[in-house]
Amino acid sequence: MKLRFTKMHGSGNDFAVIDSRAGALALNPATVRAMAHRHTGIGFDQLLSVEPARDGSSAFYYGIWNADGSPSGQCGNGVRCVAAWLLRAGALAIGDTVQIQSPSGPVAVRMVDAQRVTVDMGEPVFQPARIPFLAPHAEHHYALDVAGHRLQIGAVSMGNPHAVVVVDDLLAPELMQLGPALTDHPQFPEGANAGFVQKLDPQHIRLRVHERGAGWTLACGTGACAAMAVLRQRGEVDEQVQVDLPGGTLHIAWAGPGERLWMTGPATFVFEGEWLGD
Repeated sequence: MKLRFTKMHGSGNDFAVIDSRAGALALNPATVRAMAHRHTGIGFDQLLSVEPARDGSSAFYYGIWNADGSPSGQCGNGVRCVAAWLLRAGALAIGDTVQIQSPSGPVAVRMVDAQRVTVDMGEPVFQPARIPFLAPHAEHHYALDVAGHRLQIGAVSMGNPHAVVVVDDLLAPELMQLGPALTDHPQFPEGANAGFVQKLDPQHIRLRVHERGAGWTLACGTGACAAMAVLRQRGEVDEQVQVDLPGGTLHIAWAGPGERLWMTGPATFVFEGEWLGD
């Protein structure tokens, strides 16, 4: 099977982007895992397919597969790369705002310049049943037993489920165990992206994310949105926050409940190639 791809990244969160505008891809999980392998494949956190719009409200659709072959509902860094890819393909122009449909619903994107994109990520969802998270009602803090630790978490959906934990030290050794354990915690029936956040001041936070289906990543766009939303809901950060991740910086703006959340960040081209695997 020969597939042309473009390798891209958003703040270190890396992708293979495939042009499927002529028709949706039919990839099985084993093929995606082979392509994602860091030594014998392309190497990526997620595979993105740019496809025809599935209804008249959107300009395009994009599919998302995690490195383990599982599907994903949303990818904040990925949608920025899709927008930059469409710009280079001549389907968008700088300054354009268009709607692109993700597996979890439509998002609006605006090309700030050739490598920076602003994305309307929608309103954060805190209702447990919609995350999904097993709890009787929404709270600002939930107590969970995780790998022998009692954690206070925030739970939110940004089109995919997130658990957010405030910590003092992002390099604490126990996080390496807590990340995977929180991702697989039974109170998240579909798994969760586990974000560990350090608050520097009301306009500046740092973040590490263990993503379901991909593991530790250099950046997670929806994770940055989730961390800001949880802290904003608690009144701990301002309406505009800089989020520093291991791979780069994102800027998140959210006025609060009833308002939509906006993310701005980079999208970078790395190389192009052809997958020749079976």
